[in-house]
Amino acid sequence: MNKWLELILGLILLIGIILVGWASSTYSWMLFGKDFNFLHAAWILLKGGIFWAGIMIAFLLIILGMNDLKA
Repeated sequence: MNKWLELILGLILLIGIILVGWASSTYSWMLFGKDFNFLHAAWILLKGGIFWAGIMIAFLLIILGMNDLKA
């Protein structure tokens, strides 16, 4: 695919996702009694990702420390 086409499509997709997230949090998007707030869901996913990344870094440091004790 053309590099400029990829860049433009990526920018359009990014702007579209940002707009959908903003609109879903600003206006009440309800379907069958369920609230569709994509910005809130993205925030929860980001917080979960930071939590799991912290746990993985802690395990990595423990394993590296144990390896240094063996040597």
